[in-house]
Amino acid sequence: MQHLFTFLKGMAMGAADVVPGVSGGTVAFITGIYERLLRGIKGVNLESLKVLQRQGIAAFWTAIDGNFLLALFGGIFVSVLSLASLLSSALEHYPQLLWSFFMGLVLASALYVGRQIKWNNLPSIVLLIMGAGIAYGITLFVPTEMPKSYPMAFISGAIAICAMILPGISGSFILLLMGMYKHVIEAIHERDILFLLVFMMGCGLGLLSFARILSWLFEHYRSAALALLTGFMLGSLPKIWPWQNVIQTRINSHGEEEPFLFQSVLPNAYEGEPYLLGASLLALLGFALVFGLERLGQKTGE
Repeated sequence: MQHLFTFLKGMAMGAADVVPGVSGGTVAFITGIYERLLRGIKGVNLESLKVLQRQGIAAFWTAIDGNFLLALFGGIFVSVLSLASLLSSALEHYPQLLWSFFMGLVLASALYVGRQIKWNNLPSIVLLIMGAGIAYGITLFVPTEMPKSYPMAFISGAIAICAMILPGISGSFILLLMGMYKHVIEAIHERDILFLLVFMMGCGLGLLSFARILSWLFEHYRSAALALLTGFMLGSLPKIWPWQNVIQTRINSHGEEEPFLFQSVLPNAYEGEPYLLGASLLALLGFALVFGLERLGQKTGE
């Protein structure tokens, strides 16, 4: 049963990672598996490979917390494959509703993480402001469009995965900034196995490297790391504001016109149907879901 819950948490992480502006790391954190995830990834190292050589597969699997990692990444994989089309469609036709849900989710996550920090010291406050500034600054970058190539697939995977496991910074948005988001989504839709394998190799390299840094920070500077991550989440909120008017379009590589630059506005100034009631209800649902996931994490003992 515990592995089933881990699989479902992985699916929630995968769903979040598909949408630019939302981080799967946020879901991992609020469900209570974030630090275990970092430990498991960090466990894939030279020492564990020596265990594999000397004691066999079973000992190696235990050393890297293999059952947990398999269930979690299995859930992420299934979610990305099954929900990519659905979430992309929702983002195209009902962006206000989707962003409202994630707005509630991220805001509640920031409050959840923030209440674990002692705010009676200046460094925590400085790191909170710094994290918010970095995340907000990232959202101001103008997306580019890169040609589809294997070297770029590898590089973008290595960079984006670092953001994907950071609560508050969206790996999908990093892909969008690098001009690779559409290529990756299309590769998933079209089952371009070779392109996805190269992308995943880059993800693997980035994940193994960056997880060690994050794990070390949590072990030695937990409060500071939490303050910085809370800032990341708060700074990402403007990116997922539900009501954004298109102020500039561009022609993509397929010759199609698509939105390029957006401006956040109040619901009454939104150029489409604001769906204010539905958006408000979904924001409340996202907010409540965080604390439901928190309780699930406590009950399943992750």
